[in-house]
Amino acid sequence: MSEYAKARELGEQAREREWTRPSFAKQLFLGDLRLDLVHPAPAPPDEAAKRGEEFVRAVRRFLDAHVDPAAIERDGRIPDEVVKGLAGLGAFGITIGAEYGGLGLPYLYYCRALMLVGSYCPALATLLSAHQSIGVPQPLKLFGTEEQKRAFLPRCARGEISAFLLTEPDVGSDPARLSTTAVRDGDEYVLDGVKLWTTNGVVADLLVVMARTGKKISAFVVEGDSPGITVRRRNAFMGLRGIENGVTEFSQVRVPAANLIGREGEGLKIALTTLNTGRLSLPASCAGHAKWAVKIAREWGNARVQWGRKVGEHEAVATKVAFIAATAYALEAVSDLTARLADGKGSDIRIEAALAKLYATELSYQVLDELVQIRGGRGYETAESLAARGERGVPAEQMLRDTRINRIFEGSSEIMRLLITREAVDAHLSAAGELIDPESSRQARAQALRRAARFYARWLPSLVTGAGQVPTSYAGFGPLSTHLRFVERTSRKLARSIFYGMSRWQGRLEHRQAFLGRIVDIGAELFAMTAACVKAAEDAGDLGRRPQELADTFCRQARGRVDALFDRLWDNSDDHDVRLARYVLDGRYAFLEEGILDPSIEGPWIGAPEGEENVRRKIR
Repeated sequence: MSEYAKARELGEQAREREWTRPSFAKQLFLGDLRLDLVHPAPAPPDEAAKRGEEFVRAVRRFLDAHVDPAAIERDGRIPDEVVKGLAGLGAFGITIGAEYGGLGLPYLYYCRALMLVGSYCPALATLLSAHQSIGVPQPLKLFGTEEQKRAFLPRCARGEISAFLLTEPDVGSDPARLSTTAVRDGDEYVLDGVKLWTTNGVVADLLVVMARTGKKISAFVVEGDSPGITVRRRNAFMGLRGIENGVTEFSQVRVPAANLIGREGEGLKIALTTLNTGRLSLPASCAGHAKWAVKIAREWGNARVQWGRKVGEHEAVATKVAFIAATAYALEAVSDLTARLADGKGSDIRIEAALAKLYATELSYQVLDELVQIRGGRGYETAESLAARGERGVPAEQMLRDTRINRIFEGSSEIMRLLITREAVDAHLSAAGELIDPESSRQARAQALRRAARFYARWLPSLVTGAGQVPTSYAGFGPLSTHLRFVERTSRKLARSIFYGMSRWQGRLEHRQAFLGRIVDIGAELFAMTAACVKAAEDAGDLGRRPQELADTFCRQARGRVDALFDRLWDNSDDHDVRLARYVLDGRYAFLEEGILDPSIEGPWIGAPEGEENVRRKIR
């Protein structure tokens, strides 16, 4: 079996195979707009909503009084007193149940708190989200024993920081290459290996560590100060300069067998399932970044005058301001809707959460890039430099740097598109997967043919016509109904395009990653349009026409992007691009590299620090 096949098989074993609850996004990719699954969106109980609002207000007061984001950027460190202050508010146990010492708040208010923190200090939002979304609390809530929950969750809720350790120097999105091992020795496991980019790992009291147990991967809770653990380095990055991200080495680290999460071999499944809700944090932070950009764009667009007019009134800038504002509304809508679906527990949100992460990280970066452009030279200048020469210190360039990583960690955009595609086409693979698998036996193909015939006989006719072709459909949404009709029609067109792609490329479809990426991006736009319309309908009661205006403009912009993506599904340079890339890698165009000097520091492409002192520190 090839290395690719092994990695693919490992991924298939780890993913959730059953769909026991409905999914709005899954149906969307099948050409079925199930608006009833998201409208009205589930709402938290009044008592939980009251406690959530009070908590968010408390966080706001604390940030305003005790957190200096400029100092964190300058010093490259979050002060210990800030961490302890947030712990005192319960910010490290927002979704941990009260029975384990946490606040037990809905995901909606976890996300609103992160939206607030992310708008003010992205490094601080990363500390909180890495601890709760992918650190010890979430996997234990889902897979831990009662003994594990009682042992570790109260510590997490009190503010003992946790981290998630999967990535290795030679292992990113391909866990089949994982080399850290956990060998059973009586009532313990012995861990050996090196983990890279361990967000929170430099100061973590508790670690979730993924390690190989035989041929499969398992998950463990490990004490951060266990003998044999050495934090070899605190890494430095383009942005998020306050995060405690390091390189952690394990040498004969003994871990009680009771700290195994789930069963042996379930590590990847635990990681993927944890991320279903764990991914909600990034869209929330991204919505905060975008909403902050609206404030700066509005204020600067009014304050700056050129050629006798406010710069925000010039069309070249006005279109950017409109994009920022409309997108900010949509990103908040996507974050809120996905969190409320998670709270409602009636939907399987694995696709919705992945779409939210992909869409929010991509669009928020575009928003901040446009903000820097609107600010011109001041957008490129640091806040500290602006303040030093007597102007308002707007950290636009810092926000842009800080958010760039969002398109990479917790699954890069490219990996997210592949993951979403796999889930989106699950119904097709269940019906016809063996039919397009070149390794299937003749008997298996015959059985698959019968299944496929039954499935497509029911499904294909449903893509011909629908509510989107009826002018009165979705009338309850008023002027936004036209956009929901577009979503309905386009979801059927998207489903037909997926079917055409499968028919054309069959088993080779999984390698047509550019095509699949556009399919996912179309689905993400349709999901965001739906979320914006649902939020606007809900907000209209308190805010009148204003939410509709934002949602309408967003949907018009999104429709233009969708049309362009459909055009490029079949009219593109993908084959030429792949061939050219192969030539580049083979050195055919090495002459292009002449006339330059490479400023890179010499060293291996993949390596690990050796012999350095332990830089782990404890929050005091």
